[in-house]
Amino acid sequence: MQLTIGQVYTFKLNSGEELIAKVIAAQIGSGYATIENPVSVAPGPQGMGLVPSMFTAEPDAEIQLNIASVSIFALTEDSVKMKYIEATTGIKIPDKKIIMG
Repeated sequence: MQLTIGQVYTFKLNSGEELIAKVIAAQIGSGYATIENPVSVAPGPQGMGLVPSMFTAEPDAEIQLNIASVSIFALTEDSVKMKYIEATTGIKIPDKKIIMG
């Protein structure tokens, strides 16, 4: 298993839940990865949305993710990644537009 530090990944947990988080350290040999700002994908009135995975943890906490509880993972798709960044930082990243002259 290879995780790149600084990348945003989507993790599918053994429970079926999807978790999106930024990896800040990867100790795969120890069975854990350190992540920040984990959010879960959940249905809402306007479709799928992002909700905090841990409501009572310190907002800036470094979270240990047990790799044994992950069934699959992949880099998060760009449009979802932009929504994740907006949800966790408040920074809105503009859509890429092509300027035609």
